[in-house]
Amino acid sequence: MLLKNLTISNFRSYAHLETEIPERILLLSGGNAQGKTSFLEALFYCSTFTSVLAGKDRQLIRFDILSEPVAVARIITVFQTAGTDHKLEVRIIQETNESGSRFRKEILLDGHKTTAQNAVGKFLTVLFIPQMTAILEGNPQERRRYLNITLSQSMPGYARALAAYKQIIMQRNALLKLLAERRADPQQLDYWDTLMAQKGSILIFQRAKALGALEKYANTAHLQLTGEHEKLELAYLPSFSPSGQSKGNEPAVEHPEDGVLSESEIAENFLHYLRNSRKSEIERGISTVGPHRDDFRISGNGIDLGIFGSRGQIRTALISLKFAEIEWIKESTGIMPLLLLDETLAELDNQRRADLTRWLDHCRQGILTTTDLGYFSPEFIQNHTVWHVANGSIEK
Repeated sequence: MLLKNLTISNFRSYAHLETEIPERILLLSGGNAQGKTSFLEALFYCSTFTSVLAGKDRQLIRFDILSEPVAVARIITVFQTAGTDHKLEVRIIQETNESGSRFRKEILLDGHKTTAQNAVGKFLTVLFIPQMTAILEGNPQERRRYLNITLSQSMPGYARALAAYKQIIMQRNALLKLLAERRADPQQLDYWDTLMAQKGSILIFQRAKALGALEKYANTAHLQLTGEHEKLELAYLPSFSPSGQSKGNEPAVEHPEDGVLSESEIAENFLHYLRNSRKSEIERGISTVGPHRDDFRISGNGIDLGIFGSRGQIRTALISLKFAEIEWIKESTGIMPLLLLDETLAELDNQRRADLTRWLDHCRQGILTTTDLGYFSPEFIQNHTVWHVANGSIEK
């Protein structure tokens, strides 16, 4: 995939920006809070239709226009895939009147309105921002969100199965609360348990498959970035063991690509587990197992980096994971995603910076940000494009 043109209107600090995007590496230089990260955020939003930084999408609309009756932030990307040009437009809209504010977003692909579920995976990006260290250091919800975003881009049907599963969980939890108050028939759970097992098995299967592939690619990249000194491992920790096997207190899932488990086998074991745990779930009034409670762990030489890793180790592991995403998405879709790196070199030592820039020299297209061009060698800067960002404007 090749990004050719980007237009941003009333998004974050950008009043209006329209620019062609060069191939290979584009380096955005400038001080803090000038719009570099917002540039990357706008592109990533066109991939996932969710923000990794804003709590609510309406926060993406430029503050100066929020008082207007209709405030619209707009992002337009023109990109090429397999020799064909496509246009993706996202509108984030807030309408205000006497009764309050109404928020919505619209997505147009090649001029036709569509849904986020249908559009996700059309414009592919891989994003690194410093806040993403929460994937290693944060709670399981951060890691589940990371998997959901990555798989929604790369696996057809995953986003739809995820949306259906979330609806099922909401309905099932409502029923469990009624059952806890003895205001419903427990047999009604049979229907929701079957649906939960069917949709949940799709998510579990795809997550296990993805983590197996990501581990392979991430370890290769990590060995290069650490001078062959550190082996990276990803361990999937589901909330129950679909295979009925476990290691200590941690359930283990065999990688489905090894032929151990299929979606139907996972669904069968999941349904069996739900029926066996029905009494305790009714008492608690909530669904206690399933993909909405899964986790995974990232280790370096057997050490959990989320707990014991240094800042440099965590950042290097995350960069390795991002390189693995690129390979995984390319393998799954046949399309090379756009790489977006925000302040990536800031906390790396000189050797790891050199290893990273050497890899970037062979990247077809990527956009990097930095507050200090001194992190990059003169040769790297000479071979690529540098733009200066200030107050939501770009100087080429």
